[in-house]
Amino acid sequence: MAHSDIDHLIQLLAKLPGLGPRSARRATLYLISRRESLLAPLSAAMAEAALNVKICGRCGNLDTVDPCSICQDITRDPSILCVVEDVSDLWALERSEAFKGQYHVLGGTLSALDGVGPDELNIEPPIGRVLGGGIDEVILALNATVDGQTTSHYLSERLSEGGVNITRLAHGVPVGGELDYLDDGTLSAALKSRRSLG
Repeated sequence: MAHSDIDHLIQLLAKLPGLGPRSARRATLYLISRRESLLAPLSAAMAEAALNVKICGRCGNLDTVDPCSICQDITRDPSILCVVEDVSDLWALERSEAFKGQYHVLGGTLSALDGVGPDELNIEPPIGRVLGGGIDEVILALNATVDGQTTSHYLSERLSEGGVNITRLAHGVPVGGELDYLDDGTLSAALKSRRSLG
């Protein structure tokens, strides 16, 4: 591997969340020193993921099938829709095993500072799902940040015409907290003690 290849790998790894240049150099050295047992299989797995992973056209989850395995699961309750900010939040809720309904991933939150308005998010599909009928409750499981609360308020106003019960996560989710960092018990308690926004 030429030195420029090593530098390129370091630069790519440094773009990952939680890794800066120093951590990326350490990770690169670790991967190269374990070329056969780690680097080659990781490279193959990443190539497979790049080819096979799709965005679910119904909910926005990531899977190798479209619709995703959650949307295809007939044991899940289709009358409850849980709206989340990102796929990482969906996965966090799935780890808790407390929610057995359907999901919708917005792809972010409204943010005036960052110039993110309703048109930049995947907002219209869940509204269409609700107005199309068959959904009794929408859980707004957005992060307890200012942008998350703004998005929840916007969605609750847009969804109110659908005549559904609109709830949000309650106890256990601290203000400023992010779902992906919470433990499974906290997420379970938050889902069970959700309350209406109305």
